[in-house]
Amino acid sequence: ILVASCAALVIQSLAANLGVVTGKHLAEHCRAEYSKVPNFLLWIVAEIAVVACDIPEVIGTAFALNMLFHIPVWIGVLLTGLSTLMLLAIQQYGVRKLEFLIAFLVFTIAICFFVELHYSKPDPKEVLHGLFVPQLKGNGATGLAISLLGAMVMPHNLFLHSALVLSRKIPRSATGIKEACRFYLIESGLALTVAFLINVSVISVSGAVCNASDLSPEDRAKCEDLDLNKAPFLLRNVVGKWSSKLFAIALLASGQSSTITGTYAGQYVMQGFLDLRLEPWLRNFLTRCLAIIPSLIVALIGGSAGAGKLIIIASMILSFELPFALVPLLKFTSCKMKMGSHANS
Repeated sequence: ILVASCAALVIQSLAANLGVVTGKHLAEHCRAEYSKVPNFLLWIVAEIAVVACDIPEVIGTAFALNMLFHIPVWIGVLLTGLSTLMLLAIQQYGVRKLEFLIAFLVFTIAICFFVELHYSKPDPKEVLHGLFVPQLKGNGATGLAISLLGAMVMPHNLFLHSALVLSRKIPRSATGIKEACRFYLIESGLALTVAFLINVSVISVSGAVCNASDLSPEDRAKCEDLDLNKAPFLLRNVVGKWSSKLFAIALLASGQSSTITGTYAGQYVMQGFLDLRLEPWLRNFLTRCLAIIPSLIVALIGGSAGAGKLIIIASMILSFELPFALVPLLKFTSCKMKMGSHANS
């Protein structure tokens, strides 16, 4: 998590700088620089990344509904389509209102997990040791590590960060551009710091609970194969009944905030690569349908355990697709920065 957070800060800052300096986002640069076939293939990969990101959001929201209202996971998957209506109702008020909504949802997540962190009381020394001495233990640890990278440095977010900066008025002077780049670096740093603290809290709470001395044999067995669906019930048994509801609220807020960012990223990807603009409701509807279909099939066949594994698989897909966004970003950033330095000299 620490390494992925540092990587995310560097990469997102590069994406924002590209948009600030050039006035175009990453997908637009791809369309301008590459021929039709590579551009089309990059678009396909970016769209797959958007769908792969939407799958954990769909399943996570379904799990949250199950925890809060005891709704079966497969029905919860279908109900997540209603978030499209919520998103449409908010989009008409502009990007800034959406940014405030996302900030509020992230703040809700942080409060929920920080409260649980206070009650679970993990050992600070163990937390620091885990931060700086990475280890891969247990079945599937390597796959989880790979999925964490994709979950934190999402490839479609590079297109989003390079595009969102264009919605703000930036002075086109050298000083104005430098100040804007510095501002977006600070903004990304603050956002990723909050995300980092939330993720550390999640891991620390899980570790503290699973190492509690008063764990029952049943709970200890759950810790051996802990997934998203089992975590709240484990917390309820050890920390308190209210903690599972708090976990569910945080999960619901997380799913909705990610839905908003994924939808906007998909719009910029399609507009940039294909110079094609779809109505927001149609774009969100298509993306959500593509995510709901595999989630629904897995939930019906494999139940909550299968849905939990699908989250890991989708996050691993994001990790493997990261180079397809990162390589063009590094290429365009280095080229544009060289051009800018020559122009200044």
